[in-house]
Amino acid sequence: MNEIKVTGKRNKQRLIPLTPNLLNLISSYREQKKRLFGSQPYLILTDKGNKLYEKFVYRKVNGYLSLVSSKQKKSPHILRHTFATHMLNNGADLNAIKELLGHENLAATQIYTHNTFQKLKSIHQQSHPRG
Repeated sequence: MNEIKVTGKRNKQRLIPLTPNLLNLISSYREQKKRLFGSQPYLILTDKGNKLYEKFVYRKVNGYLSLVSSKQKKSPHILRHTFATHMLNNGADLNAIKELLGHENLAATQIYTHNTFQKLKSIHQQSHPRG
C-alpha cells in the first residue's frame, strides 16, 4: 500500500500517494490504534477511539497551528492552501495539484495557489526581456 483512499465532498473518492516514511508512521499508528480500540473502519480516531468530526479536527489543527504561528487564520483549510502553494512553488503541475486536492475543475485549484514574492521575482526575471 503506497496510497490512501480519501473520501471528499459529495462522497467523491480519490487516491493520494504516500511517502515510505509516512507509510511507516501510519503502520505504527494502526498497530497502536488496534491495541487500544480494536478493529475500526476509520484510519484516524479521536483519543477516545471515536470517529473524527469536523469540529474536533478544526480545534486540534487550530491549537497546533497556534503553537507555531501568530497568524489569525488557522484551520485545516489553510493547510490545503499551504500544500497547494508548496507543490506549485516546487514545480508541480497545476493539473496534478487539482487531482490531489480532488477538485472538479482547474479554477477551483487556482484559488488555492499563492506564489511567494520570491517566486514571482524569479519568474519576472526569467520571462521579462528587461528582467
